Amino acid sequence: MTQIYQRTVRFEDTDAAGVVYFANVLKICHEAYEEILITAGFDLKSFFRDSDVAVPIIHADVDFFRPLHCGDRLSVQISPHPINDSEFEIIYEISLVGFDRPASRALTRHVCIDPVGRSRKELPPKLRQWVQH
Repeated sequence: MTQIYQRTVRFEDTDAAGVVYFANVLKICHEAYEEILITAGFDLKSFFRDSDVAVPIIHADVDFFRPLHCGDRLSVQISPHPINDSEFEIIYEISLVGFDRPASRALTRHVCIDPVGRSRKELPPKLRQWVQH
């Protein structure tokens, strides 16, 4: 299921050349991920801090197709996909609002672990449902 998050590129997102700094594309993706989790009914405070599971990113990949500038209105399409019982990935397509082709495409891969023992765990039911939905 594809979900959409929109935001405007801020001056702080850009570099000296006036385009979005490459690492900030991943920051925008993570921002979109957090907002979509809120929309799905997750409490971010407990999800990221007080949970009996942790869901760190174990891989990130970004492709750039066109520059993004301060003031650009972005549409981030988010598509989560299960990999196995303890892993999932999210594909992000970042486009300028009104354009069909993405300006950037990113992927993050996540693994569910026990935060104390750091061993893999199955995704909790609510997270599994969100990933598979």
